Amino acid sequence: MTKAALLVTLAALLAVMPGQGQEAPNQPAGRPAAEEKPEEGIPVTDPLVIAKCGTCHTRDDKGNLSRISWERAAPEGWEEAIKRMVRLNGLEISPAEARSVLKYLSTYHGLAPEEAKPVMYMAEHRIQDEPVPIEAVRTTCMGCHPFGRGLSWRRSKEDWKLLTNMHVFLYAQADVAFRRGFFGTGNAPIIAQVQEDAPPLVDQTLDYLGKNAPLHTPEWAAWRARMRAPKLDGRWLVTAHIPGRGKYYGEMVMERASADDEFQTRVKLQPVTEGPALTRTGQGLVYAGYSWRGRSKGSNPAGGAPDDVSKEMRETLWFSPDQLWAEGRWFWGEYQEFGVDVKLVRASADATLLGVDRTMFKLGSQGNRIRVIADNVPAQVTPADLDFGSGITVRRIVSRTSSEVVAEVDVASNAVPGKRDIAFHRSVLQSVIAVYDRVDYIKVIPEASISHLGSDVHPRGYEQFEAIAYQRGADDKLHTADDVELGPVDVTWSVEEYLSVYGDDDKDFVGALSSTGLFTPALDGPNPKRKFNRNNYGDVWVVATAKNEKDKDNKPLAGRSYLVVTVPTYIRWDQPEVSR
Repeated sequence: MTKAALLVTLAALLAVMPGQGQEAPNQPAGRPAAEEKPEEGIPVTDPLVIAKCGTCHTRDDKGNLSRISWERAAPEGWEEAIKRMVRLNGLEISPAEARSVLKYLSTYHGLAPEEAKPVMYMAEHRIQDEPVPIEAVRTTCMGCHPFGRGLSWRRSKEDWKLLTNMHVFLYAQADVAFRRGFFGTGNAPIIAQVQEDAPPLVDQTLDYLGKNAPLHTPEWAAWRARMRAPKLDGRWLVTAHIPGRGKYYGEMVMERASADDEFQTRVKLQPVTEGPALTRTGQGLVYAGYSWRGRSKGSNPAGGAPDDVSKEMRETLWFSPDQLWAEGRWFWGEYQEFGVDVKLVRASADATLLGVDRTMFKLGSQGNRIRVIADNVPAQVTPADLDFGSGITVRRIVSRTSSEVVAEVDVASNAVPGKRDIAFHRSVLQSVIAVYDRVDYIKVIPEASISHLGSDVHPRGYEQFEAIAYQRGADDKLHTADDVELGPVDVTWSVEEYLSVYGDDDKDFVGALSSTGLFTPALDGPNPKRKFNRNNYGDVWVVATAKNEKDKDNKPLAGRSYLVVTVPTYIRWDQPEVSR
């Protein structure tokens, strides 16, 4: 872009991003000019932020910077904004300065823990179905990006309106979506019908955001008052689940680094079943007193198989406001498709239960041996110390160490089916054991997913599947809300054709499924072995057939998941770098 063209672009952007409280030109049709008293902003006090941002964002006599003082966001949102200022507005800032600016904005113009928790799936890179709050939001926002991206921000009513103006300027299709709404199905876009007497779709969305994602909230007011520096030094107990590998447990040791909000970490995890331990070292920083972003690596951070758990991982954790526990996801892969679901709790002098090596007991079964994993187990443990809930009797303690108790338990034939807690002294594992009479069906997780073909230039996008056993619930019906999850089940994996067109042959070309449920997509093509030299895209069923569980007709139980294998992501969008 020439210098003249850059100046024109900058002038146009400034035209659609006026100072807070000014009426924006190109206002969406049908929305009257705001006559309300402008909302109070959040003053900016950091000298570096004022120096770097204040040249474009004007400062008023209260210390407010235009736009910035009327916005709050998660760390990923502010990072994206800084990058956009560099690309489009010519901001000159060093990495160290950008890091400092990001810390300040994410902490003092951030989200309260209660506001961030519902949208943590965005920072954790989890794929999930989002609920659609109102139809206007679906057509104006969710046709281009997850709505969680919008809800990762809090803005004044005026600033939400200015954001729509910026969208109209930068993205040609935004104006159509805002006024009429559209979302495509194949090559035939569907234009949403708007009633003649209804407000424009963009106005409906702005009203929703103004009420549900406002700048000032009771949660933020409370958190600004009680926010404190993270004091996370010490030993933390970790429980983890790695899809395709099972459960792990262990500890993380945190040590304060060069700043109060930065930490060095050492992690060691043991699999609940047999296998080698995982050791990792890393670092992380905490935004706003609770929001952890970090990186860690094992013994082989760059090499190995795609699902190698020793690779470098990015870490996202949400710490409870009392700083006693945390949960989140560590993830890796070109599409962040591999991940570890983790929970942390501060270690203490008391005994703490962490997990078990089995998740289900059958009605009437006797002498079930179970390994209860714990920390700080006392020297003497009696059957009376362990409580498995009604209908389950601890027959004897087989063995104990400081980190586990092995017990034998009997299950009454008339026990009530369902989930049970396990209690040991003052520590409780909630809903960790299920009592059942039979396995009624198998669910393959995820139930629907996308995998990306690869090429010499573009990376593959893998998918890991798991098979989970379920029992019908109290209503005696399958696939209803009260069904009881029993836990993982041994299965044989296979791929079957999803018949979407005549003569479908996708299962022969889309990729391969391993014995552990890991799907490896093929290269993209074109493939001379396919009709018309087609690419290797397609859709298939991923099927899990139980090895030991059968239905009422004495046939093996089976579950399946819908898998779409599509082309690579040819454009690499910005990757958040908010971790240390």
